[in-house]
Amino acid sequence: MPRDIDPRLLRGFVAAAEDLHFTRAAARLYVAQQALSRDIRRLERELGAELFVRTTRQVTLTAEGERLLPYARGVLAAQDALLAARAAGERPLLVDLNSEGMVSGRVLARARELVPRHELMARFESGLTRAATEILAGRLDASFGYADGLAPALRSGLAHQLVRYEQLAVLLPYDHPLAARAEVPLDALAGESVYAGAGNPGTLEWTDLARQLFAGRSIALAPPAPMAVGAEEFRRVMAKHRTPVLAVVDFPEMPGAVLRPLVGPVPLSPLSLVWRKGLKHPGVDALRTAADALAGREGWLERIPGSWLPTTVTTSMPDNP
Repeated sequence: MPRDIDPRLLRGFVAAAEDLHFTRAAARLYVAQQALSRDIRRLERELGAELFVRTTRQVTLTAEGERLLPYARGVLAAQDALLAARAAGERPLLVDLNSEGMVSGRVLARARELVPRHELMARFESGLTRAATEILAGRLDASFGYADGLAPALRSGLAHQLVRYEQLAVLLPYDHPLAARAEVPLDALAGESVYAGAGNPGTLEWTDLARQLFAGRSIALAPPAPMAVGAEEFRRVMAKHRTPVLAVVDFPEMPGAVLRPLVGPVPLSPLSLVWRKGLKHPGVDALRTAADALAGREGWLERIPGSWLPTTVTTSMPDNP
């Protein structure tokens, strides 16, 4: 038995064993049939055993071939995982922060300090539903948001870690009657229409959270409005529609609007770090470590007594490949 076997020989063997047809197996591997046959003969010589019974009409596995097949698959799977992990560690990790100036940006900044040799690139998808779709398509690696509000089809392919309970707030036009208050009781919004991304397919999880919060309080979801990107566009849309906007207390300042915390009770949004199940990258490990450290140091996971949370909140989802 040889001490080392070229993985190329095992790959050719597995393809031939699965297809039981050397021509099709060779085409699948993009090699000539003669080259595949030569590799199979070399593997048989190195192992000292026949792996196939070949006739003019069919190809079948011998008992030795049957015994080798699961081990060969295991070796190739381990090699593929190693190569994927190495490639993932070398490429930039694409991290969606949703908006600038948020808690997610602090987690990213700390993660960059932990792995200075790796590139963690910020993106701004504005909505976890949109970001989750991009993550599952491989165009994005991680994001932040209300993970339990995602549709099951999206959530099943993702892992997440609870980072913080964020206090909810409301953005009001600067001359709105409630803008003079330091805090806005939820009951004071009765009769108002509050914008929470309704009609935007990229923010379905945020609309779901708002629907739960507004239920039974006579607060309506505002109809769809244009998605404003940038401070000036936000000012223009706010001035035109004059609709209060559901936000979090760390939301960046916007021209023409004031941000007021919601109380009575204090509503909280569970912010999670979300990534694709099975993704191996030093940047993901750094994000998780950074989130844990900041949450512990600043009490991000301590709930305000009597606060409100949406019905479904889990602290984590297992990261299974």
